[in-house]
Amino acid sequence: MNKKIRLFKVLVLIVITIFMLSSCAKNNNKENSININDIIDASLLGPYAPAHASPQPFKDSGAADFVSNIKLGWNLGNTLDAVPWDGFYRYTPNPTVEDYESLWVKHFTTQENIDALKNAGFNAIRIPVSWAKAADKDHVIRRDWMERVTEIVNYAAARDMYIILNTHHDESIFKFRDAETEASLQAFAKIWAQIASQFKNYNEKLIFEGLNEPRTKGSANEWTGGTVNERNNLNKHHQVFVDVVRSTGGNNDKRFLMISTYAASASLAAVSGLVLPNDKAENKLIVSVHAYSPYDFALNVRSPVNTWSIDNKDDVSAITEPIDRVYDLFIKNGVPAIMGEFGAINKNNDEVRGQWAEFYVGYAREKGMPCFLWDNGGFSGDGELFGLIYREDNEIEYPLYMEGLLRGAGLK
Repeated sequence: MNKKIRLFKVLVLIVITIFMLSSCAKNNNKENSININDIIDASLLGPYAPAHASPQPFKDSGAADFVSNIKLGWNLGNTLDAVPWDGFYRYTPNPTVEDYESLWVKHFTTQENIDALKNAGFNAIRIPVSWAKAADKDHVIRRDWMERVTEIVNYAAARDMYIILNTHHDESIFKFRDAETEASLQAFAKIWAQIASQFKNYNEKLIFEGLNEPRTKGSANEWTGGTVNERNNLNKHHQVFVDVVRSTGGNNDKRFLMISTYAASASLAAVSGLVLPNDKAENKLIVSVHAYSPYDFALNVRSPVNTWSIDNKDDVSAITEPIDRVYDLFIKNGVPAIMGEFGAINKNNDEVRGQWAEFYVGYAREKGMPCFLWDNGGFSGDGELFGLIYREDNEIEYPLYMEGLLRGAGLK
């Protein structure tokens, strides 16, 4: 073949290849585009109005200064975040908000519960909420569910607590694999447009957390940081979250927003794979991670390990290493972080848990990371017994554990 003809064919192939790659990139950009304005306009036509008619006074500051005022937090676990099991709707075809809230913990949250929490020494509360269960196919959230969430937020606001409100256990609609990302981003934007609009006028102590433990359930890398693609798709969700919240007006143009690593993991892959979204509000982002460690002591219900010692280097490093990792990558670079969940299940070891809690919370406090205890209301059985405050009578069931938390937080 003539060399000139062969060279011409090669050049043609190169041009065609470049064109095809360019077209694919444009199509991918188009497929992943979210028109925030259209979603905001549609969502604001939902069945509810903002909880406050006008913005409350908002004490503005940088994120690190803001986080430094959070001393000790608690999770209202297994409550608003409870999700129905398979067949639930067959037995409860028209569930009430009471049905949803008491599905896992057989208790309906009261102002007295939050009062007891504040009186015990906690100045912050994380309110996990599952929204998909109470939304229609177009992701419009039921009015009565939004009102009930608002009622509980108001319980905490009445006691001047720091409040984290999130989306939790909504893996049925929020997904991070390539083929599912576009639909997920649309659902995510619609859900957050409604939440942000409802709570847009609250003061600075209400924090929005976009996602709880965002991950692909059942995948090989579910708890070890996910894949590169999943982390990239998660970062796209974070950008949509920030853009939607900022677009809803009120105090949301400067509200503090929490951004989670993949699965809220403090592993190297998850922490280093987190890309903070662009934000037109300056210095308002907070990183969120979870760490139940050491695993066999704190979380593994099948492990007999019920001891922990400050003299055991493995016991100590299991706590310090994940905290140090977050500190090195974010906190010391001016981006604050919160330990959104931690805790140790009851293994008839109140005194040891108290020692563990004092070290854990104290070390995190030294690094500028306030901790939120996971309390799922569990006190009996063979499951994850993370209960601390018995909600029926508001009594602290494990006083030495509680004392350790307070000492670690510098409150005792």
